Amino acid sequence: MSADPHLAIVGAGPAGLAAALAAAARGVRVTLIDSAAEAGGQFYRQPARALGARRPQALHHQWRTWERLRDGLASHTAAGRVTHLKGHQVWCVERESRTFIVHALNGPGQRDPAAIRADAAILATGGYEKVLPFPGWTLPGVLTAGGAQAMLKGGLVLPGGTVVVAGTGPLLLPVATGLAAAGAKVAALVESAAPRAFLRRARTLAAHPDKLAEAARYATALLAHRIPVRAHHTVVAAHGTQRLEAVTVAALDADGRVRPDTERRIPCATLAVGHGLLPNTDLAQALGCRIDGDRGGVVVDEEQRTDVPGVWAAGETTGIGGSALSLAEGHIAGRSAAARLRATEPDPDNWAAAARTRGRLRRFFTALDAAYTPVAHWTEQVNGDTIVCRCEEVPAAAVREAVDELGAGDVRTVKLLTRAGMGWCQGRMCERAVAALTGGEQPPAKRPFACPVPLSVLARAGEPAETTDG
Repeated sequence: MSADPHLAIVGAGPAGLAAALAAAARGVRVTLIDSAAEAGGQFYRQPARALGARRPQALHHQWRTWERLRDGLASHTAAGRVTHLKGHQVWCVERESRTFIVHALNGPGQRDPAAIRADAAILATGGYEKVLPFPGWTLPGVLTAGGAQAMLKGGLVLPGGTVVVAGTGPLLLPVATGLAAAGAKVAALVESAAPRAFLRRARTLAAHPDKLAEAARYATALLAHRIPVRAHHTVVAAHGTQRLEAVTVAALDADGRVRPDTERRIPCATLAVGHGLLPNTDLAQALGCRIDGDRGGVVVDEEQRTDVPGVWAAGETTGIGGSALSLAEGHIAGRSAAARLRATEPDPDNWAAAARTRGRLRRFFTALDAAYTPVAHWTEQVNGDTIVCRCEEVPAAAVREAVDELGAGDVRTVKLLTRAGMGWCQGRMCERAVAALTGGEQPPAKRPFACPVPLSVLARAGEPAETTDG
């Protein structure tokens, strides 16, 4: 290993930033690569500077933590210890002998290829939203809960008209209260989880008073903004002609089925819907990293190392757990990578506090995940005309026909018969839904590329790479 080792970190959210600061502080050159125009990820997403936001902190909590990360990154960048590549979408990480080449697309058109050679890599690629289809979900005015939050944080834009926030998961709380605080009229927060699911896990949840205090603040905000909460309810359908005009919600029974005669129509112009988050593991899978079949994240050891030598993973890519857990995992990964790149054995005592935080929050979010479960029998509400694959406009009827009449028994066969999953997102949005309609949950597909790549870039892939060492 060289006397001045080089570490590539993919993702500049909480985990990637914590890893970059920890590694740079210990003498490692770091290249931090991220697709966004500014660091922070979704959690610390900032308004564009041209918007001139006077109080961006009003859209965030844990603002002091963000300031520490931001100032630390600026300090290490000024000192030459960190190179921050903004606007670079990483599409592949390639192993070459004992080094790695991170391939990225740069520029407004994401066409200018860049290649960064490094001695090791930390994957902090975050997660993405899970949205289950229902009649009307493709209408203009229906967007993801995270999309609504991104519009507000990044563009200072409120969705139009009256808003309904629906689905399941802790993300719905900051979305509903954040939109209301910014001036939107939120007609309802529709949560499919049942209150008793939290009561069954009360002991584990009560061991985290900081999280309980955070939940209490959201409850207070919901009351202050007079947002009705419909617990153990779900959106049955969205209605409209040219755009969204209303949604129908209904109560759920103990088995997760819609209770008859409980439907209620709520007029609205915007529906912000989400059914939890999924780890983004595309780069890790392409490298051959092992994936946890239950949590869906990259499997790591106590140092955040994957089973691929020279590759660490941290944050939501190892399992959904929020910003504080991401910060702890990123700090551990950065310190571990720095030590091992210096050919020294890491001392876990040096990150003992972060390890305790990691263990405590992993237990908390395991309990929370068990409580926040999507509607068990949601496929019963999906009629034949409901679009399942938005990219290729494949309706549920075509998927069911492939299974019932053409003998398809897995997602790949359904894809070949219907084109579901062949579009721009390569199944990231529809894969889980297609799997459920096919007959059960199946592991996420292993994709060779983490984002769409122009053929001109692939045509040059066999040529000697022009790489930079950061």
